[in-house]
Amino acid sequence: MNKCQLFALLTCFAANGSVQAQCPQNSDATPRGPIALNNSGEFVPAWAKDVVWYQIFPERFRDGDPSNNPKVSDIVGADPAAPPKAWNIHPWGSDWYKLQPYELENGEKALWMHMLRRRYGGDLQGVIDKLDYLKELGISAIYLNPVFDAPSLHKYDGASYHHIDPNFGPDPEGDRALMATEQAWDPSTWVWTKADKLALKLIEQAHQRGIRIIFDGVFNHMGINSFAFVDLKKNQQESPYKDWFNVVSWDDPKKGTEFDYLGWFGVKSLPEFRETDEDLAPGPKAYIFAATERWMKPQGSGFSQGIDGWRLDVAFCVGHGFWKDWRAHVKRLNPEAYLTAEIVDHPDKVKPYLQGDEFDGEMNYNFAFTAAEFLFNPPHMAISASEFDSKLKEMRELYPKGVAYVTQNLFGSHDSNRIGSHIVNRGIGNFRDWGKYFNLSQVGNNPDYQVRKPNAEELQLQKLFVILQMTYVGAPMVYYGDEVGMWGANDPDDRKPMIWPDIRYENEVTNPDGSKRSADKVAVNQDLLAHYRKLIDIRNQYVALRQGDFQTILVDDERGLYGYERQYQGQRVWIVLNRGSQSQQILLENSDRQHWLELVSNLPTKQQGDQLQITLPAYWGAVMIAKPH
Repeated sequence: MNKCQLFALLTCFAANGSVQAQCPQNSDATPRGPIALNNSGEFVPAWAKDVVWYQIFPERFRDGDPSNNPKVSDIVGADPAAPPKAWNIHPWGSDWYKLQPYELENGEKALWMHMLRRRYGGDLQGVIDKLDYLKELGISAIYLNPVFDAPSLHKYDGASYHHIDPNFGPDPEGDRALMATEQAWDPSTWVWTKADKLALKLIEQAHQRGIRIIFDGVFNHMGINSFAFVDLKKNQQESPYKDWFNVVSWDDPKKGTEFDYLGWFGVKSLPEFRETDEDLAPGPKAYIFAATERWMKPQGSGFSQGIDGWRLDVAFCVGHGFWKDWRAHVKRLNPEAYLTAEIVDHPDKVKPYLQGDEFDGEMNYNFAFTAAEFLFNPPHMAISASEFDSKLKEMRELYPKGVAYVTQNLFGSHDSNRIGSHIVNRGIGNFRDWGKYFNLSQVGNNPDYQVRKPNAEELQLQKLFVILQMTYVGAPMVYYGDEVGMWGANDPDDRKPMIWPDIRYENEVTNPDGSKRSADKVAVNQDLLAHYRKLIDIRNQYVALRQGDFQTILVDDERGLYGYERQYQGQRVWIVLNRGSQSQQILLENSDRQHWLELVSNLPTKQQGDQLQITLPAYWGAVMIAKPH
């Protein structure tokens, strides 16, 4: 979920402990018709089982075209609302917490206000320029955080859904002039800007490399800069958009009332769409359907030239009725499109959305919660190997056939602290307690949060998680920069600019309060990057890790050991994990005297009677492939 309005949302979380409590309860999950199944009896797209995802936050990934960098006029309408006294593009390689001269000139004391105003210049050309890097990493699908026209750094406050943000393209001024010629409510008048066309080039270039791409759809609200809301505010009851939003009162001097409306979570910069009977109001619904078609079949082309699906923001805040109709629309445009939802809740609450008539998968935060509880939590908070096995089984078996294989198994995201910093701060709370942990993992809300770089032992734990992530059931998703060792607390610190080898970075020596600490060197962690590449390559090489059955082969509560087999059409892979702080010898039943080759570290194996012996270092795992006799 987009938690850009830092402290406004924290009040909601603290009061309720759950984001779900802030949205309308969607009760009507009844299917509207027969579920379309493939020959395997599944409704999910087959390709979504085989991919490794990479999540990109565009403004912070790569500045491929400095000529399009935002000006201060381009951020009007984004939080904070007060205009800055001074403003510049922020230096990409600067010390994260160090205030630049222009920020000091603004004189504001609240760090979050400075952070929300920062722009680093990331754009779509930067993504295009790094497609080969992603291909070499082994990535086969990209999830892009919002790229549509919006004044904020995060773009969850959309001004429109049918145009790419002009500052992500090569000609911002020309694009804005062209956009002004259309009637936004009429798709027949929509133009293709240079930024729009660059997005099509990105899709084309990604597809040429065998990389799928999905966009972020924010269909619960828009921003105050949106064409619909601007017209509504200006023309009041005479606006053609008068039924799009939840208007509380109109400007009426005779009645003494002023224009007021409902914002998402009470945030006025994000006016919510009006909902009726588990569905969006007709106006925004028709607009979203038209924008959906624009990006899935651009300029009337075949779907091969459009995006490959959508990630849906705060999906639980929109009625089931809308999602059912929208899925049908999407699947008519491209039967193989992949739809994944953000629903941070207990699996039982997620289940109604994944029955074949709404979404194919989800951002699998429950996988992250469970992994953290077994691999990272300190002993007094950790779950046993048996509990770990039980929770994984519950998630695998809760949904219809195929769903578990296409869920996006992530850890960090733009809405959580990075995995490295999570490990540094393990024990401050339980990740599964989403609302409480969200607060505890923000430096603005927890002065005791450690902002330092992870040490060698902590990085070893991150590597252990990667072994699990790349071999377990579901499609792994890497948050940009985790593979090169980026660290950071929750929003906004999880949105630092990407670390590239050709950019010079200052050491991080500044604390959030402005004091100094021991220098943390900012550079690509080549060892960690090599580990990600190796594990991604192993997953891509062995189909059993992508599509294979799952069977538990080792559960040792006392020693913190866990193992499982993935098997597909005779291909067998064993994975064993040691979360313990000591090296441990493991014996696995191998009565058929099968020969096994360890793929991660080339660890030796030895047959002892009917058992296979392998010794695992502390905080480490092994991936073994069965070799033919």
